[in-house]
Amino acid sequence: MTVEELIFDTAYKLNQSGIESAKFEAGQMVAFASGKKMSFEKLTDGECDLVSRMVQRRREKEPLQYILGEWEFYGLPFKVGEGVLIPRPDTETLVSAVLKHRPEGKKVFDLCAGSGCIGITLAKLGEAQVTMFEKSLKALEYLKENIKLNGVTAAVKECDVLTEVATEKADFIVSNPPYIATKVIDTLSDEVKKEPIMALDGGDDGLLFYRRITKEWKRALNDGGYLVFEIGFDQAEAVIKLLTDEGFSDVQCIKDLCLNDRVVMGRKY
Repeated sequence: MTVEELIFDTAYKLNQSGIESAKFEAGQMVAFASGKKMSFEKLTDGECDLVSRMVQRRREKEPLQYILGEWEFYGLPFKVGEGVLIPRPDTETLVSAVLKHRPEGKKVFDLCAGSGCIGITLAKLGEAQVTMFEKSLKALEYLKENIKLNGVTAAVKECDVLTEVATEKADFIVSNPPYIATKVIDTLSDEVKKEPIMALDGGDDGLLFYRRITKEWKRALNDGGYLVFEIGFDQAEAVIKLLTDEGFSDVQCIKDLCLNDRVVMGRKY
């Protein structure tokens, strides 16, 4: 079977299983298994068997990113798997917002760092001095692996940001915290529910982490420094109010490429 034939066959099977982006995912699977052979090249039995196993895992609603074991974020590779939140294009909006403020040589704290996609990208492309804080031991494993994979220097600290606060200070505090309301978790897609609940559950109203970080972690922010959050599409008004009530200035909301509210940031004076 050629690469092109296997992509067609795989896409058909995925589509039959209700996978919306079947053609794209089929291409990703076959490229992974074949080492990116040309479309007309024939595949080995072993390569075909590998794709078959990947299809079965996907039919069981395991995320494609976990199956591949790696995913791209802001043009950089990140190892992912069970126990760590999958990097998403929406989060690139946060990185872009920080890069516009020229973080070169500045200290950045990445809270609820997960795979490290935010902090590592800012260290790599923004040349920032990054410290990443994460509670999950499983996520910390991926985070450390991704630091090596991307060849950056960054500090890592095991930390529960709800109960601890750094004693040193930063020029930027960035975070993509858990922000889904607890009652909504059960309504999420089967694929999303395969990701760690710890990285999704933002408390009764989804604002638990925003309240804590805005109120307590602002003392770990230098005067003139920025607090930058990723938010859910319907949380802008609430998070803007939290920052304003805590005395942050120049508070603004930034939309993602789909024109959804995605980032709220403010400055400490």
